[in-house]
Amino acid sequence: MSVATVPELAFSVPEGALAAEPPEARGLRRDEVRLLVADGCGLSHARFHDLGRFLRAGDVLVINTSATLPAALPARRGGVEVTVHFAAEPAAGTWLVELRPGPRADGPLRDGREGERLDLPDGGVLRLLAPYPDSLADRPRIWRARVSLPLRTDKFLVAHGAPIAYAYVRGAWPISAYQTVFARDPGSAEMPSAGRPFSADLVSDLVAAGVLIAPVTLHTGVSSMEPGEGPLPERYAVPEGSAALVNLARARGGRVVAVGTTATRALETVAAPDGTVAAGAGWTDLVLGPDRPARAVDGIISGWHEPGASHLLLLEAVAGPDVVRRAYAEAVRERYLWHEFGDSALLLREGACGELGD
Repeated sequence: MSVATVPELAFSVPEGALAAEPPEARGLRRDEVRLLVADGCGLSHARFHDLGRFLRAGDVLVINTSATLPAALPARRGGVEVTVHFAAEPAAGTWLVELRPGPRADGPLRDGREGERLDLPDGGVLRLLAPYPDSLADRPRIWRARVSLPLRTDKFLVAHGAPIAYAYVRGAWPISAYQTVFARDPGSAEMPSAGRPFSADLVSDLVAAGVLIAPVTLHTGVSSMEPGEGPLPERYAVPEGSAALVNLARARGGRVVAVGTTATRALETVAAPDGTVAAGAGWTDLVLGPDRPARAVDGIISGWHEPGASHLLLLEAVAGPDVVRRAYAEAVRERYLWHEFGDSALLLREGACGELGD
C-alpha cells in the first residue's frame, strides 16, 4: 500500500484495488463500472449508466475528443532493449520522451545522456537533446529528442507502437481498449480515461434528457508523474461553439461538468475570472490548485488517482477539499477500483446540494 499527502487529503490505496484489466474482461460493459457521486451534502453509490440521475436538463458535459496513440515504442540502447514513451510533439521532428527499461517496468530510466542515440524499428533513430524542463537536468525523467523516421510519426507509432501500459495492468490490450467513445483527434500519449465509461447509448440518453455536450481537445502527455510533480504543458483547443454553449448554460443556471482533468484543464485555460470562457488553442501550462481554483467548471467526472498525484489538487480546485476528502474515504472503504480501467466519481462543487443521501 502506498501513502502520500496532498493538502486536506491523505489516504491509502487498498491492496488489490488497482484495476488490472478492462471492465469488459470482468464481464461488465464500459458503462457498468461503479460511480460514486459526491456533492456538498452527501454521497451516493450507483453504476456509471445511472449518470443521468445526477445531471439536469441544461447542464453541460465538457468532453475531450483526443484519441490515444500507441505511444510506447520498442528501442535498442546499445545492446539493451528499452521502451520509449512518446509524450508530446512541441515542434516538428522533436518529441518529449520518457525512457523505460521495459514495456511494463516500474519507474523511468534516469541515466540518459545528451546526444545519446537510440535505435527504433525499421531504421528509425531517436537522439536525446536536452532534459525537459531544463531546470530538471539532474537525473531527468523527460527528454527533448530529435526523431528521424521513415514514416510520419503517427503512422510509425501505429505500425510499431503499443499503448502505454504500467506494471499493474495484466495482459496486453489493443489500442481500442484505450479509446473513448468521444475519440476523434489522435494525439494523446495516454487515454483521457475519465471518458472511458461512456457508451454511445448513454450519451444518446443524456442528450435526449436535455444534457448538452461541449467538445474540447486536450492531448495528454505521460501521466506517470512522480509525487509532487505538476502536469507538463499539453496541447489544447476550445472551439467557439463549445465556448458559447458553456457561457449560455452558465447564464441560464446550468452546471458545467468536465469529463476528466484534461477537459477541465482545457476549459479553465480559457476561463476569465468571472467564469466566462472564450475559444482558444495552443499549449497550456495551467496548474489548478489552491492558488487557482476552477472558474467555469462546477463538477468533474474522474477516475481515482494515486496518493500524492497533482490531479488531486485539481479535483479539490473544482469540487472543494471536503467533497474530495469524503469521496476518497468512501471509495477506499467500499473498495472502488483505481486507474484507467477502474471505477468513476462525479464530484460536484462544495455548496451545491443535490438529492444525495449520506
